[in-house]
Amino acid sequence: MFNFWNRRKKKAPAARSAAADRPQSSMAEDVAGKAGKFEIVASVQTDVGCHRELNEDCGRIVQPGDAELLTAKGRLVIVADGMGGHSAGEVASSMAVDIINRSYYDDPGDAPSALKNAFFEANRQIHESSLQDKARDGMGTTCTALVLWNGSALAAHVGDSRLYLIRNDQIYLMTEDHSAVMEMVKRGLITLADARHHPEKNVILRALGSHPSVEVTTWEEPLPVKDGDRFLVCSDGLYDLVEDNEIMNAVMSEDPHGACGSLIDLAKQRGGYDNITVAVLAVKAAEESENEPQHEAVRATREIKTAGE
Repeated sequence: MFNFWNRRKKKAPAARSAAADRPQSSMAEDVAGKAGKFEIVASVQTDVGCHRELNEDCGRIVQPGDAELLTAKGRLVIVADGMGGHSAGEVASSMAVDIINRSYYDDPGDAPSALKNAFFEANRQIHESSLQDKARDGMGTTCTALVLWNGSALAAHVGDSRLYLIRNDQIYLMTEDHSAVMEMVKRGLITLADARHHPEKNVILRALGSHPSVEVTTWEEPLPVKDGDRFLVCSDGLYDLVEDNEIMNAVMSEDPHGACGSLIDLAKQRGGYDNITVAVLAVKAAEESENEPQHEAVRATREIKTAGE
């Protein structure tokens, strides 16, 4: 039986200034490094938005400092959007990011199996935590994770946070929302355009932690990465208010850090009714030389508060 999670946003009459909010409410992290034939530049930023008191989103980029681990498991990007009473949503999303990060890199299996297992472990621990504390009863979180590994991309997904690929001046949605309206689209009851503005668009059918077990969506096989690829992972606080072509234009015209900031600002200018989290990764062919090691390791990163833009 489906578990329905209603995250319908309540609009307020006026939005605050995006520029005024960001230094107090946003967090960011940036990573740059080289692995094999590709150089990766990445940024993730999260913002509470214009009307929420708590940020129940959580985002992280992880790049192991150990070259062997970087080769074996690659870089990991995670975006989670929590839900639940009081601060339970914030707890759930933070737990998902922490557990998936730790479990993925600790798993002795290969990258595809380790990523899926990490989602199962996060679901188990979040669900157990919800049973042990009444204040966390019913908490859960969406989660979308991307791995860039061995010249390929892997993904795992639960809920309605999204992963996009921008390639050759086109934008592709690489995940399918586990939502009530997406089920209506699949059954031919409404169009994809209708789904964007449907009153039930924030009702999701799957979340980490809502049940003892969860179905995790993964790709059947890794996606070969190409020079010039851009990946974007985000919570619904972005795509509810920003069109796909606007996402593509920002990602193509700015570096990852600037694109994240511009997209968050745009969502806030249009109301910022929810928390907003955006991660952007840019891939380009690495310039090899005989004197360069194959991997330039950059330490694993953590969320840090911005001092202002």
